[in-house]
Formats: sequence, C-alpha cells, structure tokens
Amino acid sequence: MKKETKQILEKMFLDNQGLEICRNEIIEAYETILGCYKKNGTVLVCGNGGSAADSEHIVGELMKGFLKQRNISEKHKKIIGDENLSNYLQGALPAISLVSQSSVLTAYINDVKPDMVYAQLVYGYRNPNNILIGITTSGNSRNIINAIKVAKAFKMKTIGFTGQGGGALSSLCDNMLRMPAIETYRVQELQLPVYHVLCAMVESEMFDEE
Repeated sequence: MKKETKQILEKMFLDNQGLEICRNEIIEAYETILGCYKKNGTVLVCGNGGSAADSEHIVGELMKGFLKQRNISEKHKKIIGDENLSNYLQGALPAISLVSQSSVLTAYINDVKPDMVYAQLVYGYRNPNNILIGITTSGNSRNIINAIKVAKAFKMKTIGFTGQGGGALSSLCDNMLRMPAIETYRVQELQLPVYHVLCAMVESEMFDEE
C-alpha cells in the first residue's frame, strides 16, 4: 500500500473515529476491489432504496476522476487519435450499478421473479475476475442475498455492506463491512465515508499523479 493510500485511510479514521472498529474489514474490502482491477475485472454494485442510491454513488466515484484527475495513457491517446476527445477523457475503473438498468429490471420483476432480478444480472455479467458489492442495511434483503449466491457460484469475490448485525449476508460474503449502527439511516450515514475511502484508496493505487 502506497504512503499516499495509507494517509487517505488514516484521515478517514481521524474524521470518523467511530469507524475505527471496521479497520480490518475496510482494508480487506480495499484489497478485494484492488485485486479485481489488477485482473482487469469489473465491480458490480446493487442495493435497494437508499442503498440503490449508494450503488450509483459508488459507480460514479470509480468511473471518473475522484480525488485525482486520472489522465488517460499516451497509448490510449494515440488509439483515439483526436486530441479534442482524449483531453476530456479520464481514467476509469470499470463499475456497473445494477440498479440503473430499468428496462431489464422491470421486465424481470414483471415476467419472472422480483427477488431474483439482481441475481439474473449477476449471472449475465458472470466473470471470476469481477466482484459484487451488495448493500443492505439489514443484511437480509432477499434480492441481494440471491445475487451474492449466484456471484459466489461463479467464483466471483463478494463484499457486503450492512449494519451492525450483518444479517444473513454475514455467512455468505467474502468480505463484510458492518457499520456500527442499527438504525437504517445511521447505517447509511456511516457507509458514505467508508465507500468514499475505498474508492479513494483504489484510485490512489491505480493512478499515479501526472
């Protein structure tokens, strides 16, 4: 881990001292996400309600510059061959929010089985180099659990974001991020600095300052 990356992590704990209890879990999740990108994988994210919004937020931080500008490589600039285009592109960490695919989501919910909708999308994106992040404050959302099970069946690493207890997800995920809170709104408030620091740490490792 780079010095810069460690500093990002320690600043987060300084600003959010109640999350120190999650230190090991955060580092493990960071290593899982970084490993995915080192293997040219894609991060899939899903959740419900406020957690669906968090899924979109995470993808937004990964797919463009977050704390860094992320200039694209000279190799890619040559491939594009148009300076006006390449100057406005930023390095991307491939990520897909499963909650944003409204046509397939609504079709599957209507035609098949609502609590299998994310599982179907995970099956479609199955790749052992990909990972799935499932966000459920209770840890018991059936559609998230089903998606995690399918991901694991196809050898994908899995990360669960939950509240203090962890729920059913605790026995399923490779990495668990259990926020030290029970109330849904508090769990969601604590998740924000955690997924921000994960995105910032991975960005720090994958992109050098230009």
